[in-house]
Amino acid sequence: MKLALYQGPPVGGDAEAGLARLRAMTQAAALAGARMIVFPELFLPGYNRPDLHGALAQPLGGDWCTRVAEIAREAGCGVTLGWAERDGEVVYNAATCFDAYGTVCGHYRKVQLFGPMEKASFAPGSDYCVFDFEGVKAALMICYDVEFAGHVKALAGQGAQLILVPTANPAGFGHVSTAFVPARAAEMGVTIAYANFCGEEEGLRYGGLSLICGPDARALAAAGTSEALLIADISQPVDPSLRPTQLDDYREIPR
Repeated sequence: MKLALYQGPPVGGDAEAGLARLRAMTQAAALAGARMIVFPELFLPGYNRPDLHGALAQPLGGDWCTRVAEIAREAGCGVTLGWAERDGEVVYNAATCFDAYGTVCGHYRKVQLFGPMEKASFAPGSDYCVFDFEGVKAALMICYDVEFAGHVKALAGQGAQLILVPTANPAGFGHVSTAFVPARAAEMGVTIAYANFCGEEEGLRYGGLSLICGPDARALAAAGTSEALLIADISQPVDPSLRPTQLDDYREIPR
């Protein structure tokens, strides 16, 4: 299976421009043979736009979801999108996975909200999301979630082989891409797709460094700090001798 990941600048609250870019990148990914493309956290309407989170948030199944489903169906390529979801009076930092037929196959609300802005804008989620995607057990996380080994371990324990992670990681936190994500992938024997922004949004500069990391901690594809469309074959076999054994070998010291 080929997996794609888009790293690009924020859409600045312009949902129409965001959907147009989403369409173009999804079509490009499909032409390259990808079965899924992952976009950054809160791609719609924007991450560092607390003024828009509540004002523009939409319900699951609303206009944004309908149009993204159409884009996926037309391209014949699945889409994983980070967006602001409204459920009644509550707003969530959400991620939704649409398959190549435009059907929702996974929906997730960020559990680990980061910093004062997120905690003021959103309610935390309370459930994991593990689902089948074309024969692969997949899961969704969002940004800060993947930095917690316990959450990744829980997903691996539910059978997840692939974790799709929309993110909005600022410049200066490159260690998440270079250390945390490879460590989580290797520790738990999973593939992780970590899709970040680049550029600047309302004074916040993003670090880029998106990557698709295999279960042996190797980057199957990695971006720098500018706009990029990454595509990797995630079905390549990993040498069994390079797979992690820490979970099997772990010895707990009695207290």
